[in-house]
Amino acid sequence: MRYIQRLFVLALVALAACTPKPAAEEIPDLAAYVNPKIGTGGHGHVFVGANVPFGMVQLGPTSITQAWDWCSGYHDSENSVIGFSHTHLSGTGCGDLFDITLMPVTGPTKAERGTLEDPASGSWSPGDRTKEIAEPGYYSIPLTRYGILAELTATSRVGFHRYTFPASDDAAIVFDLENGGCWDRLKGSEFETETNAEGKVVAVSGYRYSSGWARDQRVFFRAEVSRPAEAFTLLENPAYARFELGETAEGEQVLVKVAISPVDTDGAAANMNAELPGWDFEATRTDARLAWNRQLAKIRVEGDDEAKTLFYTALYHTMVAPSDYSDVDGRYRGSDSVVRSGDFRNFTTFSLWDTYRAAHPLMTLIHADRMDDIVATMYHIYLEQGDLPVWHLWGNETDCMVGNPGLCAFADAVVKGFRGGLTDDEIVDAMVTTATTPDRGQDLRMKFGYIPARVPYTPEGWFFGESVANDMEYAIADGALAQCAAFLGRDSLAAEYTERSHSYRHFWDPETQFMRGRQLDGSFTEPFNPSHASTQGADYTEGTGWQYIWLVPQDVDGLVELFGSREAFLAKLDALFEAPAVIEGENASPDITGLIGQYAHGNEPGHHTIYLYTMLGEPAKAADRLRQVYREMYFNAPDGLAGNEDVGQMSAWYILSTLGFYQVEQAVPRYWFGAPLFEKAEVKVPGGTFTVIADGLSPKHPYIQSVKLNGKPYDKGYIEYKDIVAGGELRFEMGAGPARWYEI
Repeated sequence: MRYIQRLFVLALVALAACTPKPAAEEIPDLAAYVNPKIGTGGHGHVFVGANVPFGMVQLGPTSITQAWDWCSGYHDSENSVIGFSHTHLSGTGCGDLFDITLMPVTGPTKAERGTLEDPASGSWSPGDRTKEIAEPGYYSIPLTRYGILAELTATSRVGFHRYTFPASDDAAIVFDLENGGCWDRLKGSEFETETNAEGKVVAVSGYRYSSGWARDQRVFFRAEVSRPAEAFTLLENPAYARFELGETAEGEQVLVKVAISPVDTDGAAANMNAELPGWDFEATRTDARLAWNRQLAKIRVEGDDEAKTLFYTALYHTMVAPSDYSDVDGRYRGSDSVVRSGDFRNFTTFSLWDTYRAAHPLMTLIHADRMDDIVATMYHIYLEQGDLPVWHLWGNETDCMVGNPGLCAFADAVVKGFRGGLTDDEIVDAMVTTATTPDRGQDLRMKFGYIPARVPYTPEGWFFGESVANDMEYAIADGALAQCAAFLGRDSLAAEYTERSHSYRHFWDPETQFMRGRQLDGSFTEPFNPSHASTQGADYTEGTGWQYIWLVPQDVDGLVELFGSREAFLAKLDALFEAPAVIEGENASPDITGLIGQYAHGNEPGHHTIYLYTMLGEPAKAADRLRQVYREMYFNAPDGLAGNEDVGQMSAWYILSTLGFYQVEQAVPRYWFGAPLFEKAEVKVPGGTFTVIADGLSPKHPYIQSVKLNGKPYDKGYIEYKDIVAGGELRFEMGAGPARWYEI
């Protein structure tokens, strides 16, 4: 019997040897469609440089100018380069990072940032934008002051520089630890050098401590250079130093590897040894592009080159962050500055007030492999600082923006099956503690049932502002908590927080049909102008009364009830898009952009609004407005975004919407239908491939007529998360006239 079994096994082995092996999956070069310059003009604030998806390093040029439109360190309108920094933000409204800046030079330099008015100041140089190359994983630009070509590529934790020098007898690489983000100030720095047997410097290590948007940021680094230095000279400002190369021949190339760590210089060294032990620049560039192509290939769309450029650039922008925030050995620096080691991959750069709306729901579809780590990261942030993150940056809670957006993203991930190894009790504790922490207006809300306007909030008489926006965002988070509690079988908790999520009703003014600031005595704040916005003492955050009517995704039925009828609700929604596209007020936020009437697509609170048409049984109106946004707010130019990219949110809205669906409600795992832009799209999901087909789609056939899921007629206005991630086929039949295929 054993002999027969052995023959059978040998036969199987022989058969396997004769059977052709499946070919390795072909990964298309979708990076060729990415234009990283989209969003570098206007108020897009996007990062330009070399990185890999979700990498710790964002290696790119940093400009002299320190202003709002230079939050990423780069703007299309100005070409100065003070050096190449290893950390950057993408699309934010605040400027920070720009850590560990290197600049190749020839001749003497000054230890200062420099000014645009003085071409000989500092170490800066104009960059020749006519010869600039920006691609996923690679960046290059000629520095005209020095005649040096700078090229950059990266791994997750290591930046790789290649500098091509002219003939010079005084070449050097300036190490600048002074300059950081627009509102960043140096708190401490240090250089340490390593020499070879000849006494020449071959490596530099150190750190940069700073305070800015991230109040206590610590970045450690190790740099190795392919050519030893004659000397490493500290300048009059000891945060500047020159790695003295001395004489260079025409066309001589010098390579520099810089690894960073949030923990220590040993961590930076280990990161370099693990990710980039060699010196092959071209191989690293190829690997970086391959890393991007693997991620971009998670969604494949059929369309013309222009359509693919917009789509894949948007997809690229969604994967700059959240970024790695742990060393290769698992160590990271916690929110309390304690160094820890976790059994999960730690992340940072959570722009949650923006990204909970679309970027995180997109991640749950195509980046399921990262979601448990993100949940675990958020939970450990809660353990370290006492609540879930609001806007987390390099181990620091910035508390930027309003509400509890981290709770929204956390709860949504949990109901989709991503638990981060947590128990039910741990999940509930993190959410409830966050929702009951008595700060940032939550104390007022728990005391009065809503956040009253213009209540003295400190002994000095400081008033708590933006009461409507704060309360309505807290209500959304309460709704997400309620949904997650119900999912976990905590029915009484779900009921409690469902009731709390209705606090928005305090602000409803039936006479004007707007959400208005309300004082303790019940009166509405005066004067009232629904088109007025202000950054000083207003009731709204980066918006007007028009935009905040609709910020109730957790209770759309309840909002309809306030209007009195579906018809009245829809009439007001129509009026939103038809109102004059004018924002009034001397101190209006510059974030209120991308106007269609009073709908502001360039800022996040309104990103779900168009889908209310679908929810109320008017999918054709949703399609009309969505296609208007596609046409007017996204295009292939530096000013091709309607507002700040906001760490992927503007682009994630576009990705989901052009696929044909969008998640409106937090922790309710379903996506409402809208307006597919592609005849065919294939999305890689945990269950295989989810294919979206829009039969008959054309400019004359823009409306969904009917829907099939896996070949069977489908009679809902949304698709559930579980049906997407299982894989299968969603087929839209498109037509010329409005239609509704579902009941409401």
